[in-house]
Amino acid sequence: MDLYKMNLWQVFLSGGPVMWPILLCSIFALAIALEKFWHLHRIGIDTQEFLKNILDKMKRHDTKEALQVCDTTKSPIANILKSGILKYDRPRPQIIEAIEDSSLYEIPRIEKNLSVLATIAHVAPLLGLLGTVTGMVRCFQTIQAKATSLHPVSPGDLAGGIWEALLTTVAGLIVAIPTFVAYNYLVNRINNFILEMEKASTELVNFLTE
Repeated sequence: MDLYKMNLWQVFLSGGPVMWPILLCSIFALAIALEKFWHLHRIGIDTQEFLKNILDKMKRHDTKEALQVCDTTKSPIANILKSGILKYDRPRPQIIEAIEDSSLYEIPRIEKNLSVLATIAHVAPLLGLLGTVTGMVRCFQTIQAKATSLHPVSPGDLAGGIWEALLTTVAGLIVAIPTFVAYNYLVNRINNFILEMEKASTELVNFLTE
């Protein structure tokens, strides 16, 4: 059987039952990655411009307007800064505590499902290896059955079983590699986003307590 003349469905079925959990992993990985890309795009703002706008209003003692800007800006940065603005007349420790409490709520929402993506990146190649091992077991069972019935075992019997067994390893790597790349890219973007939040929060706290 020529692999290059087979369609994807035939290749998938040739890999055996372990191909199904690998397919499930690929669907989950794609869904999570797309959701995270969309979410990060939706909450992304020009942090410096937003902070400048907030500080300008606070300099004019227009707290209500500053809070309104935070309410209309759909971003975790806006929610965190709002927590600090609400405590603008309190001591520095209370302002910092309010911002930290808000961060404890906002940051996990940004990082949601990242651990699932990392798990898929690690599990997919292991599933591929499992499929290969079980495929090799079936291959050697065939050899044993032919040997005990005194039928000759041809190299074609071995090669055919082995390449089919290796399909799961290929499939696992095909899922794992882009998933791992997407995971690292998302982690980097989220870390940069959190760093921007921390910088903006620090500037706001310094402004409110100077």
